[in-house]
Amino acid sequence: MEKFELHILGCGSALPTTRHFPTSQIVNVRDKLFMIDCGEGAQLQFRKSRLKFSRLNHIFISHLHGDHCFGLLGLISTLNLLGRTAELHIHSPKGLETLFAPMLSYFNHQMTYKLIFHEFETKEPTVIYEDRSMTVTTIPLRHRMPCCGFLFAEKARPNHIIRDMIDFYQVPVYELNRIKNGADYVTPEGEVISNTLLTSPSDPSRKYAYCSDTIFLPSIIEQIKGVDLLFHEATFANEDAPRAKETYHTTAEQAAQIARDAAVKKLLIGHFSARYEDETILLQEASAIFPDTQLAKETLCVSI
Repeated sequence: MEKFELHILGCGSALPTTRHFPTSQIVNVRDKLFMIDCGEGAQLQFRKSRLKFSRLNHIFISHLHGDHCFGLLGLISTLNLLGRTAELHIHSPKGLETLFAPMLSYFNHQMTYKLIFHEFETKEPTVIYEDRSMTVTTIPLRHRMPCCGFLFAEKARPNHIIRDMIDFYQVPVYELNRIKNGADYVTPEGEVISNTLLTSPSDPSRKYAYCSDTIFLPSIIEQIKGVDLLFHEATFANEDAPRAKETYHTTAEQAAQIARDAAVKKLLIGHFSARYEDETILLQEASAIFPDTQLAKETLCVSI
């Protein structure tokens, strides 16, 4: 199968600790790198994960709280120092370009590459990126400011040609693309050869959903139904549920309820509050409801 990986660069929340970096992730799809959020230290963790800056062309910012975007200016500056020439696209809710304009003007007034900001609305799911192999769609979340998660979805791939059958029926090369896409083959004599004899199904399309930061929000379940991997914030343990509600965050138990009800294949929890020196309690509370749960940690790589 083609590469589809998630790299955790940071999985802490707003208050710095010696255990975790603020939120940042890299999604690697066929060696194209997509960054989700860019907290402080993201570029350092990028290096530690042995990823290549040259393959990063799109950054998705979920919302404009500092622990999700304070690392962005440093990363932009580093890419400038490296002499980057390729465009860098930054997708975010409204306001990021205005916020960064004076800092970019002061620190990076001679840019070696073009920086392009794309604003998106946060109230309805919207496709904000698309190429030949995948789409990125926003997932409306509810936080203390406009906020979205992101759904990375592979496009359906053509069927696999069964070479022996193609040779047996002497199918011309110019017919192969049609057959890959589901067409039957009609011989010169008029015999119809079923597509099922000539091809085998392609691998199922894979999906990754990122949901941070948000209050417990069952309305996202339909959009993330059946994803292969769900990252959901689990800032608090159940004993701190009132604090979670007050700050528009989620408990580990609530994250697991979302995963269970959405019938996802695997749950990864993160965005841990600094109050927990050991996140085992969060893993235990989530696993009791959704057994296939894993704690995020820096430099973790999960194959989807």
